[in-house]
Amino acid sequence: MDIFGILSMIGGLALFLYGMNVMGSGLEKVSGGRLEQILEKLTSNPIKAVLLGAGVTAVIQSSSATTVMVVGFVNSSIMKLSQAIGLIMGANIGTTITAWLLSLTGIESSNVFLQMLKPSSFSPILAVIGILLYLGGKNSKKKDIGEIMLGFATLMFGMDAMSAAVAPLADVPEFTNILTLFSNPLFGVIAGAVLTGIIQSSSASVGILQALSITGGFTYGSVIPIIMGQNIGTCVTAIISCLSGNRNAKRTALVHLYFNIIGTIIFLALYYILNAIIHFPFTNSVVGPGGIALIHSIFNIFTTFILLPFTKGLEKLAYLTLPRTTEEEQTESKEDRFRMLSDRYLSSPAFALENVRILSCDLANLAKESVGKAMNLLFNYSQKEFDQLEELENTADMYEDRLTSYLSKLNGQNVTFKDGRDISVLQHCITDFERISDLSINIGQYASSIHQQNFEFSKKGREELSVYSEALKDISSRCAQVFINKDQELALSVEPLEEVIDSINKTVNKQHMKRLRNGKCSVELGMLLSDITTHMERISDHCSNIAIYELQLADSSIEEHAYREQLDEIETETFNREYEAFKEKYQIKKS
Repeated sequence: MDIFGILSMIGGLALFLYGMNVMGSGLEKVSGGRLEQILEKLTSNPIKAVLLGAGVTAVIQSSSATTVMVVGFVNSSIMKLSQAIGLIMGANIGTTITAWLLSLTGIESSNVFLQMLKPSSFSPILAVIGILLYLGGKNSKKKDIGEIMLGFATLMFGMDAMSAAVAPLADVPEFTNILTLFSNPLFGVIAGAVLTGIIQSSSASVGILQALSITGGFTYGSVIPIIMGQNIGTCVTAIISCLSGNRNAKRTALVHLYFNIIGTIIFLALYYILNAIIHFPFTNSVVGPGGIALIHSIFNIFTTFILLPFTKGLEKLAYLTLPRTTEEEQTESKEDRFRMLSDRYLSSPAFALENVRILSCDLANLAKESVGKAMNLLFNYSQKEFDQLEELENTADMYEDRLTSYLSKLNGQNVTFKDGRDISVLQHCITDFERISDLSINIGQYASSIHQQNFEFSKKGREELSVYSEALKDISSRCAQVFINKDQELALSVEPLEEVIDSINKTVNKQHMKRLRNGKCSVELGMLLSDITTHMERISDHCSNIAIYELQLADSSIEEHAYREQLDEIETETFNREYEAFKEKYQIKKS
């Protein structure tokens, strides 16, 4: 093998790794965050978790990506360690699909249909279709599908280039002598682990082994330890991803490592004991790509089958390695919550966006609670409740700062059109929720001034403000539910209520001016009331904005101002019915 052969092999490896990365990226974009949501919700049963992990990994073609995702879920407290174990086991099974696809390169037949099954036959077709979709696709989904096809074709071209480059090594005695080193199981395991640890992909390292097997220099006996080592080496990615995570994230990575180490020890022990007794006939037979794929699958299925009943044991082993701390046993702090916004998730925009949305739901609840407390302070002031309102506002500021900063970073990534639109909507909603919190603390401060100066509303003024307060609590509660549950139907009820609140605001101020002229209200209290009602009306405006943003997600043709103008010009039957119902519910009797 000369220098040009070496360059061809390196070039083939580069294409192979690049193709795998492109294909995985395209598959992740097409999934649009749905895979992450499925992983989060359907892991109550260990067997379901294994099947789920296998299915997701088979789709995105990367056990490392699935495991890193799972580490992220555990780090963010979305998933428990016990739920993650089944997914990790399933991920090891799902990653074997790549090896089976690569094994198709070994098909030998004159039959045209069988020949078409070879990747070298259909890869050029995929490449042509892929480039047409990627360059000519008018929407992001077509481009992503084109990216998947191009990635797969590039991967297969790289595999063929590697196989062709190493084929002459079959006649090189020195190469054959090097391969005899792998007959020692320990060397084989170490070699497989180191190779996979360096390139951080068991699928890629198994593919390289399949390419080298074309030389005919590997036997079943020599590749079995190497494949075991490759499964251990793939744990490196999860270990790296957990370094900046909490202790539970580290335990998740340890479970992945222990699973593969224990599986390797059991599998190799059984293999060598049985081989010493039975003398397997295939041990010294030359292995090809298909045989490597078979061993890879048998090992991962066997290990999962053996260790699935002992998931609790793996969990305990992780806790023995990293024992619980006193701090861990206490309630999760705010900073722990913000670990969901780790920079390492930015490479998976759909997952990162889902984390932002989860935290934004916290902000929605904070805003709703702030409005409730501010309204309570107007009628039953207490310093304790005012301090709680201040704490809510400070927390909302922290959420807004962290979330908007993270979304700015995320927007700089290679996001899909849909994810880009979701980022824009989230940014607007986060700003509106933070403004609701700000306006609530301002109302609380006015309530504090009223309390300190011993001002009192007239009976009529108190009744009117009470009606206004209930309407405002209603709209803020609806707004939070619309955002958290993505409730499009409930969103349609927000605008009619906002119109009623506008009407209430005018009535309250008109009645107040009448009392002021009749000397039934002091000028100082009147000014405070005017400021309070102005802030209350602004809160309802922000609630309306959020509802419209959620409606925009379902129908991108909706524009904020155009939507309001449409309601003003052509009030629908539904809108009128909702409006009349709210008007009746929050009616202010004129004096």
